[in-house]
Amino acid sequence: MTHPRIIKPKGWIESLNCAIEGVIYAFRTQRHIRIHYVIAAAALFLSLFLRLPMMEFALFSVTVIILLFAEMMNTALEEAVNLVEEKHHRIAKNAKDVAAGAVLISSIGVFITGYMILSKYLYGPMTGALRGAKEFSGHIAIIALLLVMISVVVLKATVGKGTPLHGGMPSGHSAAAFSIAASIALLTFNPLVAILSFALALMVSQSRLLGRIHTRLEVFLGALLGLGLTLLLFWIFSITAK
Repeated sequence: MTHPRIIKPKGWIESLNCAIEGVIYAFRTQRHIRIHYVIAAAALFLSLFLRLPMMEFALFSVTVIILLFAEMMNTALEEAVNLVEEKHHRIAKNAKDVAAGAVLISSIGVFITGYMILSKYLYGPMTGALRGAKEFSGHIAIIALLLVMISVVVLKATVGKGTPLHGGMPSGHSAAAFSIAASIALLTFNPLVAILSFALALMVSQSRLLGRIHTRLEVFLGALLGLGLTLLLFWIFSITAK
């Protein structure tokens, strides 16, 4: 297979065009980069909406840029490794894993920075919203979880695939995990506990994907079922209690 001859750019304008083409290529071919661009845009819009001070905005912007830079370097390294070693090789895998690790570390940096900057703006409204559920009792959470699992059984019986907790549409583990996370959030009135609860629910859902027990659609619908039905029950109870 012959490739078109690459001509070295002449002047800074052609070099700039090459750089822009690199950004476009990475965005077009790498799903993770597209996701990070969307998250970065949403985070920057949120910072504008919250009217962050200039120093906080600059610090947050730098961390986002570092994350996108790490993703670009990871893509460049993968392309170079694939050019040198087309077959699977241990050293090539190590190089790609290290580059992916750099992206992971950058992501953690963005999370920590975003949490430290945005938490003081978000904790007040989140705490107020959660305290609106203070009249709810724990048995609502139990009923919600039972109804979620009954719904999972009914749906799997209708679809005709999988058992209540293994395979099929939707994921029972994801449904249960997000139902419990939603109940914890509404009963503890603590935003940090709510965030950690949903993070744990996401880890449970991810484990179903890693084990190849469920597809992404099955996991997503399971999470949506558990979260939606639980929130619906708490909302109905809040309406009837007034």
